[in-house]
Amino acid sequence: MRFVAQIRIALGMMLAFSLGALPCTAGEVAVLKNGFSIKHERREVVGDVTRLYVNADGSSFVDVPTAEIEHYEAAPEERASNYRPPVPSSLGGDHGFPVHPQTDLNTVVNEASGRYRLDPDLVNSVIKAESDFNVHAVSRKGAQGLMQLMPGTASQLGVGNSFDAQANVEGGTKYLRALMEKYNFDMVRALAAYNAGPQRVEQFGGVPPYYETKAYVARVVKDFNKKKIAEAAAAKGRATKIANNSSPRSTQTASQNANAKVNSVHGNE
Repeated sequence: MRFVAQIRIALGMMLAFSLGALPCTAGEVAVLKNGFSIKHERREVVGDVTRLYVNADGSSFVDVPTAEIEHYEAAPEERASNYRPPVPSSLGGDHGFPVHPQTDLNTVVNEASGRYRLDPDLVNSVIKAESDFNVHAVSRKGAQGLMQLMPGTASQLGVGNSFDAQANVEGGTKYLRALMEKYNFDMVRALAAYNAGPQRVEQFGGVPPYYETKAYVARVVKDFNKKKIAEAAAAKGRATKIANNSSPRSTQTASQNANAKVNSVHGNE
């Protein structure tokens, strides 16, 4: 009996360890300190950021500083009840949760990108470079919010509150689309104009010779390309999997059918 009890304890410890080592459950929501919630299928820690994969095949993701993630919870459609796991009470709010509205950044970006016909990965890369997903970000020059809109630009775009996530992304995406059209969809020039202003791009006939602007354009393009490379790799993986699953099975089935016919003939003889 004592031996059996020891085995049960060991199995329990192994089970607890294995559960702790599992990746996140599909359909989670990452709740950020700035009020956003980002729904994702899985997550991965890469250095000091957490990569949130917003689709199952891993072709689209958002990198968020790990320190900015407050907690995780099940996606709304997957919740069996209103229960939410406890977090340290030092974060404030009822039951240890901060009091703030949650905004699904992925939905906001996808909707704005769809309206203005831009790749949502590009918009996400601009947001990362501009504010690092901080809805309350304010630059030294006075640019505000996620996509760092200057007050005058925000006013022209009809954005009444630059700290409103949806309004800011809507205005910033609209402005980025206008710049893309202005420069015949030359992404580098459009990004340079977003950072330094169209007048500077026209003055220098391209990217202005400012370190800040050059670094900004390089940062956005690098992040965007990283997303596209991941997307291409995922698509290639899907194609390879389909090919591997279909071709051998078809060949095997044909061989089995041929053997069945031969056996049938011999059997009839």
